[in-house]
Amino acid sequence: MAKHNVVGAKGEMIAIKFLKRKGFNILDTNYSRKWGELDIVAKREGRIHFVEVKTSSRDLRSVTCVTEGIVSRETFGLDSVGYRPEENMHYHKKERLKRVIQTYLIDKRMDSEFQVDLVVVYLDDVSKKAVVDYLPNILL
Repeated sequence: MAKHNVVGAKGEMIAIKFLKRKGFNILDTNYSRKWGELDIVAKREGRIHFVEVKTSSRDLRSVTCVTEGIVSRETFGLDSVGYRPEENMHYHKKERLKRVIQTYLIDKRMDSEFQVDLVVVYLDDVSKKAVVDYLPNILL
């Protein structure tokens, strides 16, 4: 498996743990059609959440001391890291996401309210820790 695929898979596993800790029920992962993929489909309080996961692997020691394994960005400001994986949510990605969400809702015969969330996972290969940034209800 290519390194970027390994990093992405780790990020998705961490995002799933994070969402479960926040009270989400995971309905589906890696739902794929030729025009797009949904990383995570979750439900909380009757609302469907389509969660896009972006992962970056880097040494985070210079940012802060990460001691808990998985922590949120609110606690540890990451603005100084520079590269931000969420910047990969460009126009074409959002358009594909809209289409695959519509397909999923039809496929699963769902008529629930939904939103699109973004989970950014920063992996620190040196300390084997992760920092998670949860951005709810992003606009498509």
